[in-house]
Amino acid sequence: MRAAVYERIGPAGEVLSIVDLPLPVAGPGEVRVKLGWSGVNPSDVKTRSGFRSKTLPFPRIVPHSDGAGVIDEVGPGVPRTRVGQPVWLWNAAWQRAYGTAAEFVVLPAPQAVPLPKNLDPAVGACLGIPALTAYHAMAVDGGVAGKSVLVAGGAGAVGHYAIQCARHLGARQILTTVSGPGKAALAKAAGADLVLNYRTDDLVAGVQAATGGQGVERIVEVDLAANIGTDLALLKAGGDIVAYGSGAAEISIPFASMIMKDVRLRFFIVYQLGAEDRSRAIADLGAMLESGLLSHNIALRLPLERIVEAHQLVEQGRAAGNVVLEIG
Repeated sequence: MRAAVYERIGPAGEVLSIVDLPLPVAGPGEVRVKLGWSGVNPSDVKTRSGFRSKTLPFPRIVPHSDGAGVIDEVGPGVPRTRVGQPVWLWNAAWQRAYGTAAEFVVLPAPQAVPLPKNLDPAVGACLGIPALTAYHAMAVDGGVAGKSVLVAGGAGAVGHYAIQCARHLGARQILTTVSGPGKAALAKAAGADLVLNYRTDDLVAGVQAATGGQGVERIVEVDLAANIGTDLALLKAGGDIVAYGSGAAEISIPFASMIMKDVRLRFFIVYQLGAEDRSRAIADLGAMLESGLLSHNIALRLPLERIVEAHQLVEQGRAAGNVVLEIG
C-alpha cells in the first residue's frame, strides 16, 4: 500500500516521503479501514517538526490521527456486519506508528465510528481532533449553558466547530476573534453573535460593551502563550480559560492578577479524553451530524502526494479551516 512516512524529525520537505508498505491485517478486536481521506492537524505538524519531542517514538511513522474511509476487514471478535461501513477515525497515530496518511490503517474497532452515509466522507477526516476538541472545550467543567463564551480563532479548524458546539450546548452569548473579513464571515455563519478582528479592533472595549462591562465567562483558547494577557482582561471574575493549544511549550502565568480575579485555568489534550467524556462527545456530535446541525469548513483538499504542501500550510497558519488529503 502507498503511505506517507518520516523517519526523523525536521521540515516537511526534508523528512516526508511516499513509500510502499505491506498491507496490514486486522487482529483481534481490530478493523482495517480502506482510507479515503486523512486530516492534517497542528498536532501532526508539531510531532513531525519536533515541537514536543526531539526523539521519535518509532523508527518509522505514518502520520495523522484523523481520517475517514470504509471498513474492509474485521478481526476476531468484531461483527462481520461492520464490513462495508463508512467510518471516521480518532487517535489513529496516538502512541502508534501507523496513522491515516496511507491507503489502509488497522486500529481498535471502537476508534472507527460510523459516519452517516449521506455525508461528504471528507468531513470524517475533520472530526477526530477538531470537532472533539471543540465539543469538549464547551462541555467540560459544567458546560456553557446560559454563559457568555469567547472562542479564540473562530474561523480555524477547532474554532469553527467550537462556535457551533457552544450554540448547541446552550451558550447565552458567543463572541469570537478572527484576523480578517473573510474569516469573520465564516465565524458569523457558524453562529457567532459578535466577531472581533484582533488585528484592528479594540478587543477589551468590544467585549466589555457586549457583556455590559462584565467580561465573558469562558474563553476557549487556541494559543495561550500569545493571548493569556488579553484573555485575563476579557474574562469575567470567576471565569474559565479552557486552553487546548499554545504556540510555545513554556509560558509565564500572571499569577497575582489571575488569583485576584479568581480565574480557573483548564488544560486538556483531546488524545487523552476519558472514556465517559469521549463517548458523550462522539454521541452528541453524531446526533448533530445526523440532524444536519453541524456545518464544516474544509479549506483545502489535496492528494496524498502533496502532503508536504499540506503540512506547510497548516504549520504556517495559511489555511482558514481544515486541510484534508485524498487517498487513492
